[in-house]
Amino acid sequence: MIVDINCDVGEGVGNEAQLLPFISSCNIACGGHAGDVETIDEVLELAKKHKVYVGAHPSFPDRENFGRKVMEISSRELKVSLEEQILLLKERTEDHGLKLHHIKAHGALYNLTATDRSMAELVVEVVLKCCPDTFLYVPYQSEISEVAKEKGLQIKYEAFADRNYNDDLTLVSRSNNLALIHKKEEVFSHVLNMLKNEKVKTISGKELSIETDTFCIHGDSENAEDLVKYLFDEFKNLQIEVAKKSV
Repeated sequence: MIVDINCDVGEGVGNEAQLLPFISSCNIACGGHAGDVETIDEVLELAKKHKVYVGAHPSFPDRENFGRKVMEISSRELKVSLEEQILLLKERTEDHGLKLHHIKAHGALYNLTATDRSMAELVVEVVLKCCPDTFLYVPYQSEISEVAKEKGLQIKYEAFADRNYNDDLTLVSRSNNLALIHKKEEVFSHVLNMLKNEKVKTISGKELSIETDTFCIHGDSENAEDLVKYLFDEFKNLQIEVAKKSV
């Protein structure tokens, strides 16, 4: 059995050197909510060193709110911004002799595309224009997963190792103090249930079916480094391989 662990990185925390040895794919902020050419290049070098797949992590162009609030912006402006973000990351990736593997929207944009079909269509349209051969990381049973499949995009279902779920499989709002899972043992149990049993326990205690191809640990969590190392070691003990690149 193999597992993909991804992290959102390049967001100004500066812990990438501690995270990348224990993960298999990374989502690099590319100027919308955080990030710039210098930080992108630093993360790309680490990704190359540790054989980590590289993805773009575009968002609403809203550094003030770290991309975690829905932004009042026209569709045209948002498309232009997302294209610029993705193409910047793609260009830098190729300059480092790497290939862009996937796209994963960030924050409020990610959550919105899960339930809002028009926003899902906008993001899929941008991905098809900029890099149609990449994977799109999407929530299971989301609007964007359906739109992507209809349009012929390759997808990977993403689940969150360090977040709790509502009964409709949306993430519990960060305004709720139960949104985040902090204890490493609980994070591992949460992931293992999804990986082996294809079930997730919601905040109300229900066990719901879920499909997962990749698990996210938020790189800006205060104990992110401990979480990824713990997961890596526990998976190794169970002879579950974290799926690093072969070359």
